[in-house]
Amino acid sequence: MDKINVKIFSGMMFSLLLILSSCSSDEIDKEISPLSAVISHSVDDKKVAFQGLTHSAVSWSWDFGDGQTSNEQNPVHNYTDGGYYSATLTATGPSGAIVTSETELAIALTPYVLLTGGPTAVNGKTWKLSGNHSDFDYFANADAELSVSPGTPVPLPAGIFGAGLGMGEVYDDEYTFHFDGSYGHDVKADGAAFGGIVYQFVTTGGAGIVNSNGIDFGLCTGLYSPEANATFTYVENEDFTTSSVYGPGGALTFNDVTTLDFSGTEFVGFLDFQSKVIVQEINDDSMRIAMFMAAGQDASIIGINTHALILTFEVVK
Repeated sequence: MDKINVKIFSGMMFSLLLILSSCSSDEIDKEISPLSAVISHSVDDKKVAFQGLTHSAVSWSWDFGDGQTSNEQNPVHNYTDGGYYSATLTATGPSGAIVTSETELAIALTPYVLLTGGPTAVNGKTWKLSGNHSDFDYFANADAELSVSPGTPVPLPAGIFGAGLGMGEVYDDEYTFHFDGSYGHDVKADGAAFGGIVYQFVTTGGAGIVNSNGIDFGLCTGLYSPEANATFTYVENEDFTTSSVYGPGGALTFNDVTTLDFSGTEFVGFLDFQSKVIVQEINDDSMRIAMFMAAGQDASIIGINTHALILTFEVVK
């Protein structure tokens, strides 16, 4: 082989070795590069655009947390209901190895979702009376303004029903709202509910009273058995008419309010003649409710609302 041919041959071999070396290096890089996955997303009401930011993945599997799935790398998903969801991405590498990433979503949190926890809250959302009391908790008259009842503190001091009135058990009872409209109620060990003392005398002759330490304010705890298969009704922006000694003809209408009502004998927070209440404010961790009480002992006004309790409830963690 002459010198020219030798040089050409050597050059060709060198180039081939470079190509093979480069291919081998690429394959090695693919094998040793770590498989990873990170979720990025943007939310527009109930529509979520997901991005699977992955490395060395060859396939993608999404679980949106509402029973729906996708195999796209960057899917767009529309949730049917607002609520809390856990979206999961599973990425698979060339060798079959997998890695997962998860993100928590709060989608279209309506007041009803805040109350119930949404469709993914399998045990509903449970509330109890807050012992801390907010700056807006007070004892009111059942008039159109829900004005402050004379001689009562504003706001109510923390733990007033316990340290002040010796009825601390009222902070223990729990009220559970489910997205499907079902309702649960736990009266705890004493088997009693926070309520009006006049109501107890009218309905049980006083025999149901367990703790009457709040008698000066028309309050007590009384025996109560929660209703099986109870339900609740939540209505936003309605005109709510209820009995009141301050209203013409013994009734008042509260316009454009949000209400909670219950089946049978059920109620939230306070047991009295009127079980329907006004929800004044609600967020993820607390809600404030106006609950009515008929404390008048004159036969002509028995069962007609005289007062209201404006109290804050907190989520049971």
